[in-house]
Amino acid sequence: MLDERKAAILRAVVEGYIETAQPVGSAHVARSTDMAVSSATVRNEMAVLEREGYLVQPHTSAGRIPTDKGYRFFVDQLSGPGPLEPGKQVLVRDFFRKAHGELEQMLHDTSKLLSRLTDYAAVVIAPAHEAAAVRSVQLVGLGPRVALLVVVLANGVVEKRTIELKDEVGDERLAAAGTVLSRALVGQALRDLPAVGPAGDVGVDELVKVALDSLRGTDHHDEPDSVFVGGASRMAQAFDAVDTVRQVLNTLEQQYVVVSLLEDVLGRGLSVAIGTEHGLAPLSECAVVVAPYEVEGEHAGAIGVLGPTRMNYPEALAAVAVVSRRLGARLSEG
Repeated sequence: MLDERKAAILRAVVEGYIETAQPVGSAHVARSTDMAVSSATVRNEMAVLEREGYLVQPHTSAGRIPTDKGYRFFVDQLSGPGPLEPGKQVLVRDFFRKAHGELEQMLHDTSKLLSRLTDYAAVVIAPAHEAAAVRSVQLVGLGPRVALLVVVLANGVVEKRTIELKDEVGDERLAAAGTVLSRALVGQALRDLPAVGPAGDVGVDELVKVALDSLRGTDHHDEPDSVFVGGASRMAQAFDAVDTVRQVLNTLEQQYVVVSLLEDVLGRGLSVAIGTEHGLAPLSECAVVVAPYEVEGEHAGAIGVLGPTRMNYPEALAAVAVVSRRLGARLSEG
């Protein structure tokens, strides 16, 4: 652990570098802290912090910049996500008040909202389908021999299947089959659909069988989680090196890698992974801030932001915390 003075100096360097993207000198630190010490004393302490791996001096005559270890100390000293600034709170509140419609569109728009709040690339992982419970079932006639099965899951996902039938089915049988399906499926996980006994009407039984077969016909377990990325173009403004931007954008296009990254960070009990901590070489100059979101009290997915290690961590943590909470609440409402 660092003593109080070294910790204050390190915080000042991190905050100064986040704000200006320029190496921070001892004179700036002396002015920006409440410590009654000279620039020479600050320089000596900064030299110690450099030897201990918290700071680095890019040029002999320059000030210092934080290392990944320095950023980690800074993040670990934060008391947790702070409040989002008032203007951004209004933006989030207005967004979720108007957020309706298909889940995919909502998650896509949520990624753009999070990117707008932070100026970093934002990632939203959609809820997994197979573990979600069925909330409602509807059968809608589209024609004499065609029906639409609509299954709404507890995580907000809407499953739709177009069913082609051998014989014409009237509205009464559609309604009866819908009732049978609702009684059997509501509350059940999509991956554990139960067998449904005969209803006493051959036409209804056939319709129920076809509907269940259509749901069971998709193996959701093998499907990759859907990932929505917003603000990827903002990464070009966050990094100076073109090669770094190219590597980051290429990584964001690899859906499986993005999902694994966020889930691995959460799995290690972290909300922030900095530089080489996340183990992806192309993102060694990046930091990730991530949070899970819940639907009806159950883990559903994750959201996060990806930016340079010189990111504004307090702001990013606040934005991710607020958006994850509001997204989970919105999806729980249905």
